Amino acid sequence: MTDLQKELTLTREFTAPVDMVFKAWTDQELVRQWWGPNGVTNPVCEINPVAGGTMHIVMLAGEELGPLKGQEWPMTGTINEIEENKKIVFTGNAIVDKKPVLETLTTVTFEEANGKTKITVHIVVTKTTPEAAGPISGMEMGWNQQLDKLVAFLAK
Repeated sequence: MTDLQKELTLTREFTAPVDMVFKAWTDQELVRQWWGPNGVTNPVCEINPVAGGTMHIVMLAGEELGPLKGQEWPMTGTINEIEENKKIVFTGNAIVDKKPVLETLTTVTFEEANGKTKITVHIVVTKTTPEAAGPISGMEMGWNQQLDKLVAFLAK
C-alpha cells in the first residue's frame, strides 16, 4: 500500500460453509485465534457483534517478530452494519501511544457456493495522522497474512 493508495481489496475462498466463516468473524473466542499478522497473538479480543457494538483487540508481537517482540498494537472499532452470513461493516482505529492514529472502514462480504465460502474484504482509510505511517505501510501485508491465518484456522 503506497502513501497514495487509501483502499485495499482482498478475497479468499474457504472450504467451509458460510455460517462457519461468518462465525469465525463474529465469535470473539474464534477471532482471538486468527486475527492479526503472522507472529501475533491477541491477549485481548472483545467483540459485540451487533449494529452499534464495539470491538477492542490488542495484538501482541511474539518471538518470531524478533526486535518487535512484546510490542502491543491495540485497535478499537464499532460494528456499523451486520447481516448474518452476508456482510459485516466496521470501523477500525489503530492506537499508538493511547491515541487513534489511523481509522479505516472495513466491509466484509460473504458468498457461499457449493459448500465453499468466498469473502471479499474492502478496507478504506478514512482518517490518518503522521503517526499512521507504520500501520499504513504494513496494512496490505498484515491483512494478507491475517486472511491466510483464517484460511488455515478454518481448514482445521
